[in-house]
Amino acid sequence: MIRVLLADDQALVRAGFRALLDAQEGMTVVGEAGDGEQAVQLTRELRPDVVLMDIRMPGTDGLTATRRIGEDPALADVKIIMLTTFELDEYVFEALRGGASGFLVKDTEPAELIQAVRVVASGDALLSPGVTRRLIAEYVARAKEPGIATSLDPLTEREREVLALVGTGMTNDEIAARLYMSPATAKTHVSRTMTKLHARDRAQLVVIAYESGLVKPGWL
Repeated sequence: MIRVLLADDQALVRAGFRALLDAQEGMTVVGEAGDGEQAVQLTRELRPDVVLMDIRMPGTDGLTATRRIGEDPALADVKIIMLTTFELDEYVFEALRGGASGFLVKDTEPAELIQAVRVVASGDALLSPGVTRRLIAEYVARAKEPGIATSLDPLTEREREVLALVGTGMTNDEIAARLYMSPATAKTHVSRTMTKLHARDRAQLVVIAYESGLVKPGWL
């Protein structure tokens, strides 16, 4: 059973998401939060698998809440999907940096929302390669608070190659084709890279690839 927490200051939005998700087999909404502070509190209490987190909320916003959840080792298994009104939201990159596994536009189709929750709950990052790549490329150079670049010293040369390709938005299959290896081998390299860099998921690898300078905005 995938346990979902909803965090949005609009009760009507939460009600819509709850009705949709509770109707799905193997999925249930375990709680609702009206602001970021409550979202952090309920995440600690309920330990949901996935949090649907609105970026803009009064008081403690979704960005701050995501960062606080991402910094808590006890909540390492909690996945966060950011909800935004605009596809290219200036705060989404900071949300990914803070620990979010991806993002969705609020008016996304119901089927896409359900699939997104399943994808993130399974441990994969919700990265639409094209959109995410454009967004990160646009905002990485002017994020309000530049992060401390993660050292790539633990990585082998092959793992650096894989990380660079993850940073450009490639899937495991695409990486395998580019580097002439099997998809299983590509997946193994990605997993080892995540472990060595202490990345929560693939979204964090994309952030690290940019912040370390391994990938430059605009690269394909």
